[in-house]
Amino acid sequence: MTTALMADAICRDHLAGRAHPESPERYDAVMEGLKSAGLRDRMLRLEARDATENELLLCHTAEYLKTARRDVESGRPYLSTGDTDITPSSWRVAARAAGGVLNAVDAVLADRTRNAFCAVRPPGHHANAARGMGFCFFNNVAIAARYAQSKHGVSRVLIVDWDVHHGNGTQDIFYRDPSVFFFSTHQWPLYPGTGRVDETGEGPGEGTTMNFPFPAGSGRREILGAVENHLLPAAARFQPDLVLISAGFDSRVDDPLGRFTLTDEDFADLTRAVMGINGRVVSMLEGGYNLAGLASASAAHVAALLEG
Repeated sequence: MTTALMADAICRDHLAGRAHPESPERYDAVMEGLKSAGLRDRMLRLEARDATENELLLCHTAEYLKTARRDVESGRPYLSTGDTDITPSSWRVAARAAGGVLNAVDAVLADRTRNAFCAVRPPGHHANAARGMGFCFFNNVAIAARYAQSKHGVSRVLIVDWDVHHGNGTQDIFYRDPSVFFFSTHQWPLYPGTGRVDETGEGPGEGTTMNFPFPAGSGRREILGAVENHLLPAAARFQPDLVLISAGFDSRVDDPLGRFTLTDEDFADLTRAVMGINGRVVSMLEGGYNLAGLASASAAHVAALLEG
C-alpha cells in the first residue's frame, strides 16, 4: 500500500481572479511541490466527488447550508456569516473538497491505501456548525470525522491541528463529544482568539480537547514538544481508530499570516510522530500562504506519509 492523493483542479476555481491570500495558486504550489520532489507518481490518485447535503449535515446546520448557498448564488463577495470571501463557484468547489476528503476516508478505512493527503481548498477548520468564517466554508476535517463514525462505525477519532491559527470551528463541533479528541497547537494571540489552555472540553467531552497556544517565534521545540510530551501519552490513553490532520503550513517560517518558525523537516517529524499513533491517517490542507514554503512543506509532509 502507498499514500493516496486527493486533488482536483476544480479547487482552482474558488476565488479565481480575486486578490486574496487564500488564492488558487495555493493549489498549484502544492501540486508543483509534490511533482518537483518526485512524489506525485508514487501516490495513488483518488477520484473526487461532491459531498451530499446529508453528509454536510453531519456537522453543519440546515440553516447554515441554506444561507451559504444563497450567499453564493446571489453573488455576494463574502459569506454573510463571517470573513470568508466567495465567488460564484465557491459552493461547488467547497462541496467537491469535502466530498474528496470523504473518498480519502473511504480509501484508508477500506485498506486500499495506507494513508492519504487531500490537497483541497477552501480550508475548513474555522467553520463551525452554523457559521463559515476565516477563509473557511465547510469544515472538512469535522465532516470527515463524523462520516468515518456514521458510515464505517469508527468509534474514536483523533484530530491533530498544527495550523498557526486555532481550529475554533472543529473545537466547537466536538467540544462535548468524548468520541473525538481535538489537539491543537497555534499562535497566541492571533485570529480567531480562541484555544486557551483551559479550553479542555465540556460535559461528556471534558478532557478530549487539548490546546497549546504559543507566542510568536515558537517552533520545533514548542510544537513538536507538545506532540511528543502531551499528545502521544493522551493518544495512548484515547486509542483512536483513525487520525485526521488539519495540515496548516502557515505555521512554517516566513509565512505572511503567522509568526511560527517550523521548517520543512519539522513538518516531516511532526508527521512521523502522528503516524506513530495510528497508521490510518487522512491529512487535509488548511492554511499556508507563502507559496514556495507551502510547496516545500507539503512535499516534506507527503514524503513522511509515504515512509509509512
